Amino acid sequence: MASSKEKYVRRSISVHLIRHGESKNNQVYRDAQRLFKGGTPDFDLKSWTEYVDAHRVSDPGLSDVGQEQASRLSHYLEPHLANQAGEVRFVISPMRRTIETMLPTLTAMNRNSNENPHVKTVINGFYFESEGCHTREKVEPGMNAEQIAECLSPAGVQDVSYVGFQNGPENGWYAYGTGPETRHESEQRAARFYVWMMEFLDEQLMEAERSEVEDIFDAGVTLPGEENDKCHNRFEPRARRRRTAIFCGHGDFMSLVLKRIISGFGHAIEREGESHRSAFVHFNTGITELEYFGKGRFLLMSSNQVPHLHGPSGECCITGGSLKDGWSYLMPSDKILLDSEVAFAFSDDVQPHIAEQTEALRSLYLTKSGSSLSQDELDTTHHKSNALTVVVKRGLQVVGCASLDERTGRLSDVVVRPSARRSQVGRSLIDAVKNHAIQSQKFDKIIVEPDTSESKAFFEKMGFELTEDSTDEKYTSEI
Repeated sequence: MASSKEKYVRRSISVHLIRHGESKNNQVYRDAQRLFKGGTPDFDLKSWTEYVDAHRVSDPGLSDVGQEQASRLSHYLEPHLANQAGEVRFVISPMRRTIETMLPTLTAMNRNSNENPHVKTVINGFYFESEGCHTREKVEPGMNAEQIAECLSPAGVQDVSYVGFQNGPENGWYAYGTGPETRHESEQRAARFYVWMMEFLDEQLMEAERSEVEDIFDAGVTLPGEENDKCHNRFEPRARRRRTAIFCGHGDFMSLVLKRIISGFGHAIEREGESHRSAFVHFNTGITELEYFGKGRFLLMSSNQVPHLHGPSGECCITGGSLKDGWSYLMPSDKILLDSEVAFAFSDDVQPHIAEQTEALRSLYLTKSGSSLSQDELDTTHHKSNALTVVVKRGLQVVGCASLDERTGRLSDVVVRPSARRSQVGRSLIDAVKNHAIQSQKFDKIIVEPDTSESKAFFEKMGFELTEDSTDEKYTSEI
């Protein structure tokens, strides 16, 4: 591990991934397994299928056992957050079972709102379980914002926002579905959620860099008065309370997201002699706790713990697994991550983990209303063999991308992650395209068709000029 004398502030946010309590569908499957001798030579598949079809629902609430688990989770989380958290951001799946899992905790937090930290709640419309919402292959729209607000009303939730509803929050979160979600579609959505999750957390860390934010700091440093803090005591009051993000989701989809968190969109070492941006801290035994240090750097602190289910006090004999034990020094520093690399590749030759990120960026941040092409046409354009994909990377993380048609010099689908726009990512991308044009000699000017005032301002800043005889607002830059 690095020397403790290294002068580098490692601000981080405490992140909890929590699976929902047992749902009524979980109970249906368990009962069917028992009734029809699942897993034995006498298994009655026909009766099992008929029973499941008759009792399973598309968006179930919690079973009696799940309600008890949610209650116990609240008895653990509320005092933990009240004593150790600063502002708390809840990100919850739009499905009924996740909302019901968080209801007791949100109720307790709001009931003691004068004593507890400020709570913000986000319902993320694409954080649902794999396969979507359906009954015997028939698509169900899922709840809309008004119906979800009604579910949340017993908890007295005030500060709530809705994101990721593809057809708008006034429609159900799965209103766009045409059938059960395929595995490939679940994987693509996990990539999209992972990119959104990083942006959600990065914005908070950037806020701490711009202004004094008391609850985002280097938790690996012991200040005077903190010498006797017991790092694994989740209820002991802290002098410094920490920004905390709680993501309540689903077992399978959380696994797909965690796969990306742990691998960092790939398994390769990013730079010789430097550690990977994802690392493991081992103590065992669901709540998975992580630390997020910004720019895609996650530290896994513990996995699948259930302290609320095996004891009233939450005490446990764990040592050696906290930030104060030096684990944060496995994270590469900002200096390493600030080095940008621009890569060119034909669409079919882009590495899978890069293609996945570029498609996620396009899906999240490209304007749809301003495009003159349909989504099908856009998808076709992205994959033409003569189209080059231009990617700006920091390590294994894609922070900007664009499509370049070498026949015409047309540059399209230019996307830069919002948190990277104040850096030189956009200029690096444009400069790389100009250098490529000089070397390839395939085109003598770059053509863009910006569709928003923000993108027009960006290209004008990059030296592009409006074509005088253009009727569709084309901007060009001579090479």
